[in-house]
Amino acid sequence: MSTNLDYLDPNLLPLEDKLNAYLAAEKALRAANTDSASLPQQQQQQAVAADEFEQRSATGSFPQHAEEVRDQLQNLQQDLEQLRHEILALLPVRNEWVKVNLGYGPSRVGAFDVPGQPAGTYELRVVH
Repeated sequence: MSTNLDYLDPNLLPLEDKLNAYLAAEKALRAANTDSASLPQQQQQQAVAADEFEQRSATGSFPQHAEEVRDQLQNLQQDLEQLRHEILALLPVRNEWVKVNLGYGPSRVGAFDVPGQPAGTYELRVVH
């Protein structure tokens, strides 16, 4: 019975915190990718609207927003990679699942070898 409660181990709290941050960063990255994908369509619609009213857009308004979205995507990807490395460092084992508590019962996280990649290359898997 004790193995069913291993995910409540207080030693796993730093790992759980990193995992929650990782999952939040993944969600933010997905949202930013969606915003990025819709950016060209928004720019085209704004250009058509400006043409209809015979107005010119403010200098740098469109490229600036596109650059901000690009920077945000890059920052989120870097944050996600940093969190991934920190999680891998906190995991006690490789090629096995570790039970953790992500707030709604036992979840699993593990670092697994990637076939065809050099030794020491691990894929992070989270099941929540």
